[in-house]
Amino acid sequence: MSLFAADGLVMDFGGLRAVDGVSFQIEPGEVFTIIGPNGAGKTTIFNLVSRIYEPTAGRLIFDGEDITRVPPHEVARRGIARTFQNIELFEHATVLQNLLLGRHAHKRSRFVEELLFLPSVRALELEHREAVERVIDFLDLQPHRDNLVVNLAYGVRKVVEMARALCTRPRLLLLDEPSSGLSVEETEDMAFWIQDIRTVLGVTVLMVEHDMSLVSSVSDRVLAVNYGRPIALGTAREVQEHPDVIKAYLGG
Repeated sequence: MSLFAADGLVMDFGGLRAVDGVSFQIEPGEVFTIIGPNGAGKTTIFNLVSRIYEPTAGRLIFDGEDITRVPPHEVARRGIARTFQNIELFEHATVLQNLLLGRHAHKRSRFVEELLFLPSVRALELEHREAVERVIDFLDLQPHRDNLVVNLAYGVRKVVEMARALCTRPRLLLLDEPSSGLSVEETEDMAFWIQDIRTVLGVTVLMVEHDMSLVSSVSDRVLAVNYGRPIALGTAREVQEHPDVIKAYLGG
């Protein structure tokens, strides 16, 4: 059974149809990538999956459960995490503090218990810290643990945002343009991390990306969309060679 499925997604903004009947399935342990020219509806699909937008029509199925109307914070609790094309971190907090925020979805203590700092709260705080330290070690962020995000290079911030998403302990990780703004060397490092997230951590990845070298190196399957509609599905090479995809990118 697929881990995630989108069934006939439609998204209207007034008189504009940004997503028009998009369907796809993602298998466990797969890296599934959505590509398309600017304005094709890729990020809108992401915002539907992460429940930022309410779909006009269609369904979202995660691990056999219909999550179409589940609130965004509950989606995170169920095991879906995401990054953003424009980095969304607390710049004047440290890397460690930002990553600890990723553990909020697993908060189980009550206000009074935290106020009294009961043993159960201390045990939970230790559990959160250990989970964050594992992610720091995994992504080689040890040198930056106590640095303020505002002082970090852009490429490191990209990794920190991905680390925060991993701290939620997701089963499905949504990566929105992970190579955006990165150098060639940083993009190669990003490919390495994505492959390890899938193979070492066993996390399934749904990615929106424009860098076809990254897409080709990490993707199991690729869905191309244009004007909100799916136009090709297959391996990276099959999709890149599809005449409708070539037409969408080059015109004609």
